[in-house]
Amino acid sequence: MNIKTHAQISADLCGTPLELAEGFCRVKMRTLPQMQADAEGLVHGGFVFGMADYAAMLAVNHPYVVLGGAESKFIKPVRVGDELEAEARVTESSGRKSRVAVTVTRNGEEVMTGVLTCFTLDKHVLAD
Repeated sequence: MNIKTHAQISADLCGTPLELAEGFCRVKMRTLPQMQADAEGLVHGGFVFGMADYAAMLAVNHPYVVLGGAESKFIKPVRVGDELEAEARVTESSGRKSRVAVTVTRNGEEVMTGVLTCFTLDKHVLAD
């Protein structure tokens, strides 16, 4: 896999790439106790979204890709210990803008879906 972006991201918090191709990525992640939002073991949705975001960034796979916007739907709750898989596919690309459809599943069942709008920049977003 030739990963060109997000080289220092935490695999524990955002997932591990399983497959990478032009315009496509598949990532897996096991949810951790640090992601727990309450005593029942519910995982905060931000961690699930973070995984989806990471998969989208890898599907675009440009050194200076950033998230510009997102439409997301949380379908099922996620618990600590669940193994998730995210698939991201670039569905539209025009100039610097890409739209990426992402689905996060647990044992084949959708827990989150979304469309993320990504932009590729000429330099790092934090560069002067």
